[in-house]
Amino acid sequence: MTKHEAIRIILDDTKAYRTSLNYAVNYCKAAMNMFPDSSEFRTQTLYILNNIKYWRHPQAKEVRKVLKAK
Repeated sequence: MTKHEAIRIILDDTKAYRTSLNYAVNYCKAAMNMFPDSSEFRTQTLYILNNIKYWRHPQAKEVRKVLKAK
């Protein structure tokens, strides 16, 4: 799974937008328009990770792992 695919999983979980993903959604949308090897993208992934701490999803653990990878 690529980082963009992981972000897409977050964005597809629309039922969690108002609860555990409220701020992460905007960071995810911004990251989708960035190159994965840019420093801006890395910063966005840090913001995303910080804002999905309480997100519960069947693939949440895998998504976090992919976004943490360098």
